[in-house]
Amino acid sequence: MNETLKVLKELSMLPGVPGNEKKVSQYIVSQIKDHVDEVKFDNLGSVIGIKNTLGPKVMIAGHMDEVGLLVTQITKEGFVKFQTLGGWFSQVMLAQVWEISTKKGVVFAVTGVKPPHLIPADKKNVAIAIDSMYLDIGVSSKEEAIALGVEPGNMVTPHTEFKVLGNQKYLLGKAWDNRIGSAVVIEVLKRLKDHPNQLFGTFTVQEEMGLRGAKTSSYVVAPEIAIAIDSGLGTDVPSGDATDQTLGKGPQILLYDSGLVPNQTLRRLAVETAIEENIPYQEGIINVGRTDAGHMHLAHQGAAGLSICIPTRYLHSHTSIIHLDDYENTVKLVLSIIKKLDQKMVDQILNN
Repeated sequence: MNETLKVLKELSMLPGVPGNEKKVSQYIVSQIKDHVDEVKFDNLGSVIGIKNTLGPKVMIAGHMDEVGLLVTQITKEGFVKFQTLGGWFSQVMLAQVWEISTKKGVVFAVTGVKPPHLIPADKKNVAIAIDSMYLDIGVSSKEEAIALGVEPGNMVTPHTEFKVLGNQKYLLGKAWDNRIGSAVVIEVLKRLKDHPNQLFGTFTVQEEMGLRGAKTSSYVVAPEIAIAIDSGLGTDVPSGDATDQTLGKGPQILLYDSGLVPNQTLRRLAVETAIEENIPYQEGIINVGRTDAGHMHLAHQGAAGLSICIPTRYLHSHTSIIHLDDYENTVKLVLSIIKKLDQKMVDQILNN
């Protein structure tokens, strides 16, 4: 396995739900510390790798957290109740395996619901409500569960193996939302040498709970240019609309999402850069959902904001799929944009 796949696999497999991203942040710091001038943190735990101390402030960010669960209760029979962290579609949660992170190690669980044999015929076509689900860890009492280390507050993450699929550029894993964006920021910090700005490569916490780390980290940085790198929609599937939402066709330079109308001059610069550098790109839209740029562009007096996304199939599930070329082309595009952001260009973007 080459170094790129190794990093992607390790990032994907790490557990890190909103509010519990420590293992992910420690890994990221180990990856970037030799490639930045300074590493800072906000008080929520977001990581900020800084390169250069002169020039306009450019912030790029990928969030570290993944959708998951939080243990809230253990029943007397030993079943585990939970709170979702981030947006889950109930139908992708059934009969799935999970990892409960405890002080004593990982405890495996499976999503349980009432057996279908006990559901009235007229109710069987109705989606199962999340609040009727529980986690079955294979014990018969609350005492057994506690002895394993299970307790309220435990982090619960999907149990999934990283896989290189049939076409070896298709990669299956959990947490691509948004470890793939974090991977892009890591690689940009590693590759970037000469640039006419201060770059703040940021890895935010709690994006799935309302862009919380984006808000606090951008107040630390006070960016003039704010670019979020996130996972986007991959709808090139049966009954989907593949227009500008296709795996392998390049990063999505978003026209719109529910948290940001991008700065048009900055977005045009991104498109022109992709064309000049022969980097394939797509112009996607996210009608439901937003990226960290939604808060990043509002810090202090504001910043020119843009979202660049990597198309991803089956978001917010145990098994998402990305394309390796989209990762590589996103890195190339972000690097090329950053190299153009000198003071003159930033002033032009902000003044337009």
